[in-house]
Amino acid sequence: MNIVNPNLPPHGRTKFITDGGLETTLIFHDGIDIPHFASFDLLKTKDGYDRVFAYYERYLEIAKAAKTGFVLESPTWRASSDWGQKMGYSDAELADINHRAIEMMSDLRNRHQSEDTPCLISGNIGPRGDGYVPSNRMTTHQARTYHATQIVNFVKSGVDMVSAVTINYPQEAIGIVLASRDANIPCVISFTVETDGTLPSGDTIQQAIELVDDSTDHYVAYYMINCAHPDHFSDKLENDGAWKNRICGVRANASRQSHAELDACEHLDDGNPDELGRLYDHLAKLLPNLAVIGGCCGTDHRHVAAMTKHALPRLQAAE
Repeated sequence: MNIVNPNLPPHGRTKFITDGGLETTLIFHDGIDIPHFASFDLLKTKDGYDRVFAYYERYLEIAKAAKTGFVLESPTWRASSDWGQKMGYSDAELADINHRAIEMMSDLRNRHQSEDTPCLISGNIGPRGDGYVPSNRMTTHQARTYHATQIVNFVKSGVDMVSAVTINYPQEAIGIVLASRDANIPCVISFTVETDGTLPSGDTIQQAIELVDDSTDHYVAYYMINCAHPDHFSDKLENDGAWKNRICGVRANASRQSHAELDACEHLDDGNPDELGRLYDHLAKLLPNLAVIGGCCGTDHRHVAAMTKHALPRLQAAE
């Protein structure tokens, strides 16, 4: 059935789950070669498309069983121009694959959305460079220009919002937010942190959030933290502050390894799903506006099911 989506967190009352580590699941569990972690490339074949589609359906079943919302994050983390060129895509082909990814999200929503399980479609954006290393940093203007093409494509394809994930320095985040504002689309920024809880750029989570908000008139709908284990950053969330209230989502790693260790690891470290789920319950105590939970590297449906079991009841009790 077609229903109107609820407002984005933290304003809407609905709590959401989302998927886990798409690329690590496809690579380590399904045995699929994904150059440059570019999962969008799979959409060019029917077999690849079907595999990605089935991946999302598994998580949607968890959301439906829990009677909670679901954020459909498109498989487009690497589908920007620099990465597309490395994959041999022309500008036109890259625009088409981005559109095709959002069409997949729309199809999934049409098939699975209900009054109990509203779905939001998010156009997923990744960093221009390495997700773990803030090399070749852009100015805010450069980032605004670079990411605008993908954002405009998402808007034309009918997304509810764009989410920039695994961002590792504030200037790129600011550029993405300004490009989203130019396109009149809600924007979510998700920072990644090292084992000491700071961004790879050296900024604290608080510093990054406050800088982006001050530079964009608080345009960001909400912030997230992703691609780090809760043990790496939970202690940074113990102090109160307006900046902390802006964090509404977490997509943590299953592993406690550092980014450098994960890069060098030849085998998947999927941690302990139930333990991770219980750590999310602790995060729910620390983050008063937490409304979106999911996974990142090393996580799969088991981890998200554990998060849903342990943390979602606390989130829903706060509605």
